[in-house]
Amino acid sequence: MANKAKPVPEGFHTVTPYLIVHDGARAIDFYKKAFGAKEIMRMPGPNGSVSHAEIKIGDSIVMMGSAPNAHPPQGESPVNIFLYLEDVDKTFRDALSAGAKELQPLANQPWGDRYGRVTDPFGHVWALATRIEDVTPEEMTRRMQEVAKRQHAQSAD
Repeated sequence: MANKAKPVPEGFHTVTPYLIVHDGARAIDFYKKAFGAKEIMRMPGPNGSVSHAEIKIGDSIVMMGSAPNAHPPQGESPVNIFLYLEDVDKTFRDALSAGAKELQPLANQPWGDRYGRVTDPFGHVWALATRIEDVTPEEMTRRMQEVAKRQHAQSAD
């Protein structure tokens, strides 16, 4: 008799991104270089494709698979994958070196993160951050209002 399976498999979280890419093998290599991903498993598909793979970034698993007809979104993807990192500056540089394109430069944000965004060579957007300060909701609101005022003043000039 089989053991009762856990509803959420060991090592997974409730939400697990599943990326569809044109070239799974190239994507796995990119994620290793850009984000320090560890390859957990790979199921080969026809003609050297990757039917299914799992990588681990930090404490989270990302699943992926090749689809030969997969095309990156036109323009910016409406979905962002958010990574909290020990050293966002290093990872941001690593991602750009590996072939990511900068969408939003790294900067300290009013909500307490050092944050920036990149798009990978497969069209997926990654938001990269390191928490640098714990901010109360009231302080965050105050700071966001200050930013909005500055932006409004700049656009009026």
